[in-house]
Amino acid sequence: MPKPIEYADASPQVRAVYDDIKQSRGVPDVNNFWKYLAHDPATLKRTWESIKEIMAPGALDPLTKEMIYLAVSVTNGCGYCIASHTAAARKAGMSEAMFAEVMAVTGMANETNRLANGYRVPIDPMFQD
Repeated sequence: MPKPIEYADASPQVRAVYDDIKQSRGVPDVNNFWKYLAHDPATLKRTWESIKEIMAPGALDPLTKEMIYLAVSVTNGCGYCIASHTAAARKAGMSEAMFAEVMAVTGMANETNRLANGYRVPIDPMFQD
């Protein structure tokens, strides 16, 4: 298994991305996700640029975006992403009550999605474009 690429060992291209992450997020170091992606500098840069754009404030506020990211991470079973985005959502203002509701909605959506798929329920005309 590859080891994380620390700042001191990073290429100038990777250091530039690390510097942007640290400056944008106001953190002293990048987290492990970025340190492992650094094995492919092009993927590191592309992923950071996409996340920076998608997670910026827009029609949805940053807290809502983090809670959506958390719900999808739970659905996909990504332990790292669950931990990371739970922390980010809490930092953005997610309360324990909000966390509980996100988990309840995520669990219910997964259950009903699987039931609908299992039964092959046809889409009602009123739900179609």
